Amino acid sequence: MFGSMGSLVSSPWIYAFVALSVLLDVFLPVLPSGVLVIAAATAAAAGSGAATGQVPHDVPDILVLILCATTASVLGDLVAYRLAWRGGPRLDRAIARSRKLSKAQERLGAALARGGGALVVLARFAPAGRSVVSLGAGAAHRKAREFLPWSALAGLSWAAYSVALGYFGGQWLGATWLATGVSLVALFGAGAGAALLMRRPRAATETPPAP
Repeated sequence: MFGSMGSLVSSPWIYAFVALSVLLDVFLPVLPSGVLVIAAATAAAAGSGAATGQVPHDVPDILVLILCATTASVLGDLVAYRLAWRGGPRLDRAIARSRKLSKAQERLGAALARGGGALVVLARFAPAGRSVVSLGAGAAHRKAREFLPWSALAGLSWAAYSVALGYFGGQWLGATWLATGVSLVALFGAGAGAALLMRRPRAATETPPAP
């Protein structure tokens, strides 16, 4: 179906590969976690057995795929958060030297203090945004109960969106590289949009307090 990737996405090990890739890409954003999730969902669509009403055993289950990717995303965020929490002065100095990290930490702190975490959800789609936000939350010693629920929502949103792209792309275009490519373009487009929203000035993204 997908050449060399076909045997991977039709193997029970696909869940382990997806989980490991999603877990680690908070530290290594270059890992193709989105590609794996979309390819697996495309394979699920192609082998869904819509015509016969039977689902083959050698294709991924989309609900398990969503659960797997969501759980790995939250665990990865938690690991990065805890490491940054314990990072000490050296990490604080590294964040202070990075304008992007410093700004993200400031904005995240303000958003969580107001009881909102849309920034955490947006960051999950933006390139390397998940890393910046998770590390920033830990370095700022934000409370876990303020950060983790939003991390879970972010992971679920990203996983469901990625699986939906692959699944419906496979339904419409078949199990081809074209379907995977179109789905990836949509995923990267969402990431570009999220990155653009995150770069907007705080005054434009925050709701002014009621008089």
